[in-house]
Amino acid sequence: MKIFITGGTGLIGQALVAKWLEQQHQVVLLARSPEKIQSIFAPHFCSISSSSDFSTSNASLSAVNSLQVFSDFNDFDAVVNLAGEPIFDRYWSKVQKAKLWHSRVDLTEKLTALINASHTPPRCFISGSASGYYGDHGDELIDENTPASKNFAAQLCTAWEAAAKPAKSRVCLVRTGMVFAPQGGALGKMLPLYRWGLGGKLGNGKQFMPWIALQDMVNGIDFLLHNDNAQGAFNFCAPHSVRNAQFNQLFAKQLKRPHWATAPAFALKMVLGERAHLLLDSQNMRPQKLLDLGFSFQYPQLEDYFSATFGKAEINV
Repeated sequence: MKIFITGGTGLIGQALVAKWLEQQHQVVLLARSPEKIQSIFAPHFCSISSSSDFSTSNASLSAVNSLQVFSDFNDFDAVVNLAGEPIFDRYWSKVQKAKLWHSRVDLTEKLTALINASHTPPRCFISGSASGYYGDHGDELIDENTPASKNFAAQLCTAWEAAAKPAKSRVCLVRTGMVFAPQGGALGKMLPLYRWGLGGKLGNGKQFMPWIALQDMVNGIDFLLHNDNAQGAFNFCAPHSVRNAQFNQLFAKQLKRPHWATAPAFALKMVLGERAHLLLDSQNMRPQKLLDLGFSFQYPQLEDYFSATFGKAEINV
């Protein structure tokens, strides 16, 4: 296949590109810095500057720094959209909210327009979303039919998905929980704190955390790419969400570290503002549609993931 991907230098994107290169697909990335792509993926990489360059190139991996290179996506079999300003890194000022919005919604609208301008549009368009779509649901079990919440994160996800839906391709919307990998993402940031004995629950610890191993995240997206029956929104999370307190206990036990610290909800809200919702909202998500289509999770249980990831090797931070 010929696959166009945004967000290819992120945690998920790098793992996806590596998998697709192994499968002998031809991949083109949208990246502001082709040099960064080359440093990550050399010797596969070849920079291109126009759509005609792509049409005549046999390179397994190429990059463009602007969508203006293309007038359509006739040459691609699939488009995968994972780009977006990091949502947790900065305070949600009006300026930052605008950046979060434009980096997701505006980019997705441009991709949809290129797909719809194609005489032979890509067969599949996989576009990102997040568990923030649902907001706080307490202990209620959440599947793909659960309606969106009304807070900022939910509004952002709703608009992000709406920008992809008009595409004249088979559209799959990926509502992602916390992606776990020791080398990055949420788990990578928490690992040093737990190693230093500073791990602990957030708020009262009763909130459910939808999580997914990076391996299952990558395999799930690849599953959607190759499954012609996959369409619409998909919850990307392990079949068994865990409460924050349970996560805290299991992670600390695996690392053989104490876990008695607590970050009170009021303190998180004072420091983080609206971003605290991302840590305190309870989302007991279930990947019902993936399971119904027959996708098999490598790590359905958090205990198994921790044991496989940290059980046999020294942890470096």
